[in-house]
Amino acid sequence: MVMTLTEKSAIPGKTRTDQLLEQFFKGKETALARLISLVENDPSRMTVILPAIQQSLGTAFCIGFTGPPGAGKSSLVNQVVKLLRKQEKKVGIIAVDPTSPFSGGALLGDRVRMQELYLDPGVFIRSMATRGSLGGLSRATRDAIKLMDAFGMDYVLVETVGVGQTELDIMQTTDITVVVLVPEGGDSIQAMKAGLMEIGDIFVINKSDRPGADSMEAQLRIILHMNPRFEAAMPPVLLTQGKDGTGVDGLVEAIVTQESRLKEKELKWRRRERAEVEFEDVLKYWMTWEWKDLLEADAGVKQQYAEVISGRTDPYTALKELFPGGILNKNGFNK
Repeated sequence: MVMTLTEKSAIPGKTRTDQLLEQFFKGKETALARLISLVENDPSRMTVILPAIQQSLGTAFCIGFTGPPGAGKSSLVNQVVKLLRKQEKKVGIIAVDPTSPFSGGALLGDRVRMQELYLDPGVFIRSMATRGSLGGLSRATRDAIKLMDAFGMDYVLVETVGVGQTELDIMQTTDITVVVLVPEGGDSIQAMKAGLMEIGDIFVINKSDRPGADSMEAQLRIILHMNPRFEAAMPPVLLTQGKDGTGVDGLVEAIVTQESRLKEKELKWRRRERAEVEFEDVLKYWMTWEWKDLLEADAGVKQQYAEVISGRTDPYTALKELFPGGILNKNGFNK
């Protein structure tokens, strides 16, 4: 598959992306939505979009909400956004949903989940499908965050699809991570020590009106106390009820406190780490497409590939022959 940036436009000399960017910088939400759709369906569009918005990045504070299915993440995000809007903050929401096996789109719709926020002009909501990602996020989530940041959002909230311990992508995508649990999950906390327990900056026990919330809070504090990551400072552990907003003011206060603390010390370092991870991910993506183009265009490469998939040769030998100047032929790999 050869991707191209050629686009038809009603205005001579301007591509469709150029026109959308003009509308984007005029504050048109329809342009923001269409640009997100473009990069979700064709990542090559970011080669044009990112240079145009690069100077506008770095203002929004990005918060990830993750946790097991049924923890009430959507209702909690809904309540958090309402409080942020009372402070007159502009908020973008990315709700990452399971992928439809038929359309490839998100199975759950933002209008259904956050109806109260939909008509608020200070809130922009976007549902995105995971599209097969095992890390709880779609590949285009980072691009959507950048677009919302450049659009002027004060906060971008990313809610992952609930897939349990594999949601570690969120830590490499957002500034802080809020781990949302429920009282019924108390017996499974031990199993999550190497997963969700490692990535949280704030821990929330939602649906805290249910039996076992206090017991789970005690268990959670013990486990976090034993984690070397939190030797310097324990993360907040909060009890909330997303359905009516109980305790959510404390959560927003904890988020703002974390934001202030990070801006003083760690935020620049965290974002540098994320940029490194993002570059490696983009590199892998483009190398995959370069390989596919090479496979289609070169009969010798196609033959070598056929040898590998038929089992007549191994991948390392094939790569050494295909790329004689590559790392597999360096001295250290031949000893």
